[in-house]
Amino acid sequence: MRRHELSDAEWEFVRPLLPESSRGRKRLDDRRVLNGIVWKFRTGTAWRDVPERYGPWATLHTRFRRWAADGTFDRMLRAAQAQADAAGDVDWLVSLDSTVVRAHQHAAGARKGGSATRPSAGPEVA
Repeated sequence: MRRHELSDAEWEFVRPLLPESSRGRKRLDDRRVLNGIVWKFRTGTAWRDVPERYGPWATLHTRFRRWAADGTFDRMLRAAQAQADAAGDVDWLVSLDSTVVRAHQHAAGARKGGSATRPSAGPEVA
């Protein structure tokens, strides 16, 4: 196993969550593709720079888009959260300190230089 690849335990956890495809030609191994996707996001590189050992970059990108669209990654996240919660590894307490939440300077919505209503310039001429 390489640095940015899934361990056997991680793979066994996510394998049942991946969609099965029985149509078309034989596709690239899901573990290899998922390792390529993980490598891409852990390193922050472009799709075209993913090493060839993970397969063609276009295949990785297509599979990533398909899995993102069909909710595969959402299922993985929910399953990981449920497993961690059941083990007592998640603290669900969230606190937000509003003193560090900044609004854009134009977010106040007030007009500059005067009244909220604009005086009429007279009847419009067509």
